[in-house]
Amino acid sequence: MSPPSARRILVASFVGTAIEFYDFYIYATAAALVIGPIFFPQGEPGVQTLQAFATFAIAFLARPVGAAAFGHFGDRIGRKATLVASLMIMGASTVLIGCLPGYASIGWWAPALLGLLRFGQGVGFGGEWGGAALLAVENAPPGRRALYGIFPQLGAPIGFIAANLLFLGLSVSLTPADFESWGWRLPFLASAALVGVGLYVRLKLTETPAFRAALEQAAPERVPLATIFSAHRRATLLGTLAMVAAYAVFYLSTVFALSYGTGTLGYPRKTFLLFECVAILFMALAIPLSGWAADRFGRKPVMVSGLLVTAALGAVLGPMLGSSEPALVLGFLCLALFAMGWIFGPMGALLPELFPTRVRYTGASVTYNLAGIVGASGAPFAAQWLADRGGIGLVGLYLAAAAGISLAAILAMPETGRDACGPPSAGRTGGA
Repeated sequence: MSPPSARRILVASFVGTAIEFYDFYIYATAAALVIGPIFFPQGEPGVQTLQAFATFAIAFLARPVGAAAFGHFGDRIGRKATLVASLMIMGASTVLIGCLPGYASIGWWAPALLGLLRFGQGVGFGGEWGGAALLAVENAPPGRRALYGIFPQLGAPIGFIAANLLFLGLSVSLTPADFESWGWRLPFLASAALVGVGLYVRLKLTETPAFRAALEQAAPERVPLATIFSAHRRATLLGTLAMVAAYAVFYLSTVFALSYGTGTLGYPRKTFLLFECVAILFMALAIPLSGWAADRFGRKPVMVSGLLVTAALGAVLGPMLGSSEPALVLGFLCLALFAMGWIFGPMGALLPELFPTRVRYTGASVTYNLAGIVGASGAPFAAQWLADRGGIGLVGLYLAAAAGISLAAILAMPETGRDACGPPSAGRTGGA
């Protein structure tokens, strides 16, 4: 089988993550809009929202499980098979959520099964990003790893736009009763067709040159997860903390902001969804710009600048998002998602560069998904809790604290972008 072209490799890297992010975001949007009343109807509206956000967090707890499992096989048998399996698990879980009866039909079985399927989404997603990033980065020519690494990152805004546009269209075309009865299920069911497209693209791939070369040099690690926690603890810790701010700013400016905007501020659902569709374009713009800059100037300068801006956004979150003025609300969303794209873009190269090829799938996946627990799983819940008890300004402090954590981690890292032939040595990044 002849090696796939660079275009096919980058398309496969992008398409799969776009589908996976789409699946993840349709649940996030549904959690902010309808999951509470349908699956937790017995509580007050505020309690329903918190319970919906709790189910949102389940997938983030499952993602490291998927990262460890898929990383194990990705480092031992190859990237291709694991990428196909992760896409199928995520897609099946998403479609089944769309078929799940609500509390009114089957009682507490409904939220229990919802939690189980949300766990399945997390397992599938946990194995997706690391493999897609490696597919791009390990096929990149010298000096262009960060630029190639933006393609899995671009799946995030594209998946988000697709999810939000679909919910926006349903909000416009359906009555509120029809939307809550059956309309919200359509984005979940549509995932089946998208997964078919992703599988068609990925089944035509071959293994990356870096993985083939590593197998020729030595047998694969028996337990890659044990290796990263024994020989690469520092890289794992720093990589995890470096991603915290990207997760926090994204989910605060999307999931929490959507719930806050439609609930507390009283915006119509379709208006706020349109705001977020506009704002996500700024994230899509920032990702390729930051990938180019990370190859040109290095990973650390790009990340430091983005994290300083993110910390500053914490100071203006209250006055802008809490103002209820459309221009200020939209302006904050655009600034926040541009900052997110700026710090998210280089991560497609930076996290894989922290680990040698033999454990790179596991290392990149585990750090990325452990960061999801710290930075994202509880962010909407914590932000809602803080806003209810101390006002929207406390949510800004939460965001600034997340930026500070990631900034400290980035400053403690070596500059991985200067290495022309792969990741830094274990002695530089992986020591205990």
